[in-house]
Amino acid sequence: MNRGLLLRFENLVQLRGACQQLHALSSRKVCGAQWKPVQSSAHPMASLLLHPQLWPKDRFISAALSQCRHLATKEETKKKKKKIPLTRGEVEIRQKMTVEELAQAMGKDLDHIYEALLYTDVNLDSVEPDSILQENHIKMIIQKSGMKYKSAKLKEEKERKNTDAVKRQVVNYPAVLTPRPPVVTILGHVDHGKTTLLDSLRKSQVASMEAGGITQHIGAFLVHLPSGEKITFLDTPGHAAFSAMRARGTSVTDIVILVVAAEDGVMQQTIESIQHAKNAGVPLILAINKCDKPEADPERVKKELLAHDVVCEEFGGDVQAVNISALKGENLMVLAEATVALAEILELKADATGLVEGTIIESRKDRGKGPLTTAIIQRGTLRKGCVLVAGKTWAKVRFLFDENGKAVDAASPGIPVEIMGWKEAPSAGDEILEVESEQRAQEVVTWRAYVEQQEKLKKDLEVIEAKQKEHRLEYEKKQQKLAHLTWRQRKAVLYKANKHLMFTRPKERTETDENTLSLIVKGDVDGSVEAILNILDSYDCEDECKLDLVYFGMGDISENDISLAEAFNGVIFGFSVKANDSVKKLADKKGIKIKLHNIIYRLIEDLKEELNSRLPSTVVETTVGEASVLDTFSVTVGKNKIPVAGCRVHKGLLDRKMKFKLIRNRDVIWKGCLSSLKHHKDDVQVIKTGMDCGLSLDKNLEFSIGDEIICYEEKEVQQTTSWDPGF
Repeated sequence: MNRGLLLRFENLVQLRGACQQLHALSSRKVCGAQWKPVQSSAHPMASLLLHPQLWPKDRFISAALSQCRHLATKEETKKKKKKIPLTRGEVEIRQKMTVEELAQAMGKDLDHIYEALLYTDVNLDSVEPDSILQENHIKMIIQKSGMKYKSAKLKEEKERKNTDAVKRQVVNYPAVLTPRPPVVTILGHVDHGKTTLLDSLRKSQVASMEAGGITQHIGAFLVHLPSGEKITFLDTPGHAAFSAMRARGTSVTDIVILVVAAEDGVMQQTIESIQHAKNAGVPLILAINKCDKPEADPERVKKELLAHDVVCEEFGGDVQAVNISALKGENLMVLAEATVALAEILELKADATGLVEGTIIESRKDRGKGPLTTAIIQRGTLRKGCVLVAGKTWAKVRFLFDENGKAVDAASPGIPVEIMGWKEAPSAGDEILEVESEQRAQEVVTWRAYVEQQEKLKKDLEVIEAKQKEHRLEYEKKQQKLAHLTWRQRKAVLYKANKHLMFTRPKERTETDENTLSLIVKGDVDGSVEAILNILDSYDCEDECKLDLVYFGMGDISENDISLAEAFNGVIFGFSVKANDSVKKLADKKGIKIKLHNIIYRLIEDLKEELNSRLPSTVVETTVGEASVLDTFSVTVGKNKIPVAGCRVHKGLLDRKMKFKLIRNRDVIWKGCLSSLKHHKDDVQVIKTGMDCGLSLDKNLEFSIGDEIICYEEKEVQQTTSWDPGF
């Protein structure tokens, strides 16, 4: 019996140890760990009883373990939830969120945002997925959706350091300044002989190479005189379309030679050229051309120029006047000597050391060489390998060419040169600056792109704020009209009035106006494209036909241009460019018009014809004959009395097949056809001048003596645009 009591006591002890292990397991939170029972060497039977798989009361122990695991897991989950904040139904907002960004932050689609905007003063016609929303509208949309909002932590953007390239300081040390050739711009009216003058100085046939004998883009040439002097000439276009190019030429020049034809005198572009020279503060030399003609009158030219503050030396002024004949080469050396003398007075010198500075005169794209620019060097010496920046692009100079296309090793101040190696074609008029390395050039270009982006963003925000202010005023007016209603009634009325706007958003309007001409413009050089765009800016007949400029650029017509024209149902206009056979075949296959021109006014004429073809035709009435009503009577046909007019034709003829109108007291009271036309008692088709006739109308209308009967025919006539480009 004692032994039995001892065994029962041992079992209780082991059971107590098992409970202690369960408690320790719960406190250490080791869920799923294997439970190791306390072993007893004295009583192996007890340890068997305590083993989970062999214990008779294993269900009780399993339930206890399961409960411990559940408690441990629940406690861990609570502590984890305390660390992670509850974000369900909370939207993080920030300033300048777009519609699409707000939809993503809320986990909603765009239509949900548009529907919520119906309760605001926002005009849905102007809302797109990338439209920026006001902060109060963002909060209202979130609240209407049953959510909460919190403001995101704003990251203050550090002010970016200005990494732009700038000009060097001007150095006036005589030791570093060396004489340079003067840069001379030849200005004047179209066809007054500017290119012929330059051609005579260069002893080459520049004029014969220009289309129509008119300079189409700017040219820079270095002329060597017999005396050993060098002069850099800029030949600018004289056509009215190239005003911007003439202004650009005077901005980099030292002297302006104003060419005026002796028989024509002062013309429109002559006055404009004088104004360009005055604006640039550049001295003038007057070259009176075509003095070999019998009708030449140089004195009249000088007197006409007095009205524009151009006073020649013989009238007490400081403007040198030289009578020349560019075609025959008369007095050209006198003109050159006058230019050199004025250059000596101006003491033109430049620093040929240090980093290069210059100005781009012209920019174009070459299929083999890539982007090319014609530039005038103003400081430093340009060599191969120099790294340049201009506008928002840069170049590592690969080759330099003179005006004849010959490769040169260097270009000093005052020398025109063509530069090869640009990443992209810069714009004419851009300033050229040399930098230390390619990395530095990329920094400059990145900074300039950033500045342009910020300026554009500022302008866009101003436009957006102005539009929002306008819509807010409209909204307030609508609210005043609904002030007598409760807020629920007000919202219901606004919702019904604006619900249709959800289904007519601009992004879903794919219909295109048939009365629209889409244009793709390609030019040989940047200045030519600029001139064409300036002309298009003067288009003011949008009510007749809309003009949509889809794309413009430099280079020959490509397959991409064809694809773009097909997408917009447009027309391609090319100026001094080409289209190869494969491109032409593709255009014919897709029905795309390619219009190529070498003279700008012919391109504009062709553009006007294309605009005319888009205008609807009008019906024009042409009078065939006129007759006067001399007497009235009626005839009985069956039971009806039909009014008949006795008439005499006094002009033209009356043809029964044509249309007629009845005029009484200068008012047209009827238009239509005749039911009968008789001469005496015979039915006829035509009544000629001086003959009498009787006629009745297809409408039962009474005649009066003195009425006029007009016979006319209708013709459809093509309308012409009223746009006047100015030439």
